[in-house]
Amino acid sequence: MYGLYDKEGILRCVDSDKDACIAYAELFELGSTNYCLMDLANDIKQGNTNLDQSLGAYNN
Repeated sequence: MYGLYDKEGILRCVDSDKDACIAYAELFELGSTNYCLMDLANDIKQGNTNLDQSLGAYNN
């Protein structure tokens, strides 16, 4: 899975096809300097996602 984030860090598109995410960026005229394409499947397999820890930091 790939995630396309805009320059503000907002997730704009998620798809299993990298080219589909790039097509989304082109459709909405996001220049290559205005988005970041991340391979989400590799991040999850490596254990980089810990929702309990990230949510706890902002829960007051």
